[in-house]
Amino acid sequence: MRILCLDLEGVLVPEIWIAFSEAVGIPEFRRTTRDEPDYDKLMRFRIDLLDRHGLKLADIQRVIGTMEPLEGAGDFTDTLRSMTQLIILSDTYQEFAMPLMAKLKYPTLFCNSLVTDSDGKITGYRLRQKDGKKLSVQALRSLNMEVFAAGDSFNDLAMIRSADAGCLFRAPPAIREACPDIPCEDTYRGLLHKITAFLE
Repeated sequence: MRILCLDLEGVLVPEIWIAFSEAVGIPEFRRTTRDEPDYDKLMRFRIDLLDRHGLKLADIQRVIGTMEPLEGAGDFTDTLRSMTQLIILSDTYQEFAMPLMAKLKYPTLFCNSLVTDSDGKITGYRLRQKDGKKLSVQALRSLNMEVFAAGDSFNDLAMIRSADAGCLFRAPPAIREACPDIPCEDTYRGLLHKITAFLE
């Protein structure tokens, strides 16, 4: 059996933190895993920044409620799910992702969760497991599944390299230059072509 594993933000939906940055007018929130490969360092930075500006989970969720999947993402995931099984492997949080998952017709999602206090202030986060994307791919392969993986950021590289096949998708120049061994596609059509070849 062959299975597909895709990242979420930057692949199927916009980067949530960038959208939030634009909505609240605080440029520092634009930092993502494309810029900072150390995920814990990035999240500690974000949580501290939220605290300094008095922003809570509800403020982020209001912005997410206005967001839509990337153009063509819905048709793309519909096509993939008609061909084989699709799992979204993401470092986002269930508290962020569910409104967007509804707009993609609820593909299977493996992600993390946030820790909040009684006032809705974000105080921390819980990883589903460390290196969750990579270990998910390895677990699927241990079940004798062949895996294709795609993502756009530093935190997707181990997932892609652990899969039977895969590529970057719309990755920024810094990541492409750092990983010349991993091909990159910039359109859903190109990515679908690679996936179709993998499934044949």
